[in-house]
Parts: sequence; C-alpha cells; structure tokens
Amino acid sequence: MSKEVIYKILASLIDARITCIEKGNLEEIENHENSIERIMKENAPSGAGFDSGTGLLYKESTGEKLVFNTSFHHMNEVGFYDGWTEHTVICTSSLAFDFNLRITGRDRNDIKEYIAETFEYFLHTQIERN
Repeated sequence: MSKEVIYKILASLIDARITCIEKGNLEEIENHENSIERIMKENAPSGAGFDSGTGLLYKESTGEKLVFNTSFHHMNEVGFYDGWTEHTVICTSSLAFDFNLRITGRDRNDIKEYIAETFEYFLHTQIERN
C-alpha cells in the first residue's frame, strides 16, 4: 500500500461515491462512505477546541471541492469555556497550491487563522490508501 495525502483520498472517494449514486450501485456507495467515515474519525480535527468534531458534508462535496462543518469551543482569558462559533471549511483545488481553504462563520478571537492551520495540517497528512 502507498501513502497519499488525505485531501486527495477524500476527493477521490467522494467522486467515486457520486459515480456510484449515478449508476445506482448501493453497495459501493456504502463502502465509500465507510472509508470516508473511518478517515474522518481517525484524522479530522476533534478536541482541543473542536469539541464537537468535524463532519464532511456529502451533498456539498465533489471531487473538486470538499466541504466540512465544525464548531469551535472558545475559552475566556481565565480558562473557562464561554461560547461556540460554527464554521464551514471549504477546500477547493488549486493548480498552484494543492488546495485553497475558505472558512465561514464568525472570526471570534481570530479563530479562522487557527482553523485554517489545523485543516491544512489535517488535509496534508499522509495515510495509507486502501
């Protein structure tokens, strides 16, 4: 088996899933979704502020665009949790830079920069491709 970066694996699985939907291949749809869920569970941002985890939005994602939903649990200056912000992270392909990220939602405490850094690391992580 060879290693490949997560964003490429997810994009190819999403693309294959869409093809299976178009062809009505229900068994393979489930196989692709199981692979996606395993990758997300084992690698996607979770904890350390991403206390509700991260999900991949199947209906909005394609082989050219991955769309994730996440929340960030903020702390105040004395270390107590004091609220959440909701975010959508959109990863689109780029010929020059692998991918581009766009983060939606409120930029409380400049959190979008941290979210971008966290997702860049996640999406560039190399894992075994099954």
